[in-house]
Amino acid sequence: MTITATQSVRIDLHCHSNVSDGALSPTDLVRRAAANGVTHLALTDHDTTGGLAEAARAAADCGITLINGIELSCQWRSLTIHIVGLGFDDGDPDWQAVLAEQADNRWRRARQIVERLRRLKVDDLLEKATRVAGGDVPGRPHFARVLVDESVVRDSGQAFKRYLGAGKPGDVKACWPSLEAVTRWIIRAGGVAVVAHPRKYRMTATRLRELMKDFTAAGGLGMEVLTSGQSSGDLGFLAELCRREGYLASQGSDFHFPGAPWCELGRLPGQLPDGLEPIWHRLGVSAG
Repeated sequence: MTITATQSVRIDLHCHSNVSDGALSPTDLVRRAAANGVTHLALTDHDTTGGLAEAARAAADCGITLINGIELSCQWRSLTIHIVGLGFDDGDPDWQAVLAEQADNRWRRARQIVERLRRLKVDDLLEKATRVAGGDVPGRPHFARVLVDESVVRDSGQAFKRYLGAGKPGDVKACWPSLEAVTRWIIRAGGVAVVAHPRKYRMTATRLRELMKDFTAAGGLGMEVLTSGQSSGDLGFLAELCRREGYLASQGSDFHFPGAPWCELGRLPGQLPDGLEPIWHRLGVSAG
């Protein structure tokens, strides 16, 4: 996949469909991206590639280049970190085996959430949440939707405030694999590993440098420098870290649902700063 420098390129390498915790189907998400002028898109659902086949069909119809993507959860020094994988071979048997392990982790977590919320007396909560998730493993946003539908709460915000947010009964921590393991899974499947939204972990600069050191030791190459909801100061800090340490720079909206003006497919708060090597050059995209 090579693009001439004269073509207009808009790249979004981080977004979610309703196969994980997004609101739109893979088809509708790709169509929305195309309407926003996106030319290259990576669908990065949490811990699953179940939406890629549908997204690929829609991308072919819309004239978008779809890049295989995923956002994998992992543990680093007791913190949950998200690693985006790009350009992997989704048909690799070993890759599919580790994704099955991740799905098992998520199902265990879903069942624990149901147990924690049993006092709400919502019949068939797991089954209803699974339907909201399109038959895949439900996460907290799907449980929130059921609580709204069952009139337990007024809206999803209230569901998280009372039952599903940090420190609430439904805030169940999953037992994720290590940072090193997840990074190596992506590499073995022929992909490129990227630390997602580094400033959202609320860690100090020193701590972030330690994270990146361990990540690169495992074979990781990149970090998201440009994403929705970050300040110009965050952008400058991450860009300088990439320049100094030689990391590859990625960008993506982290889109989940329509209606949030600060987070829209293909619309980022600025451009990737000069002096950085874009991650998509490793994916065969020569422009942008």
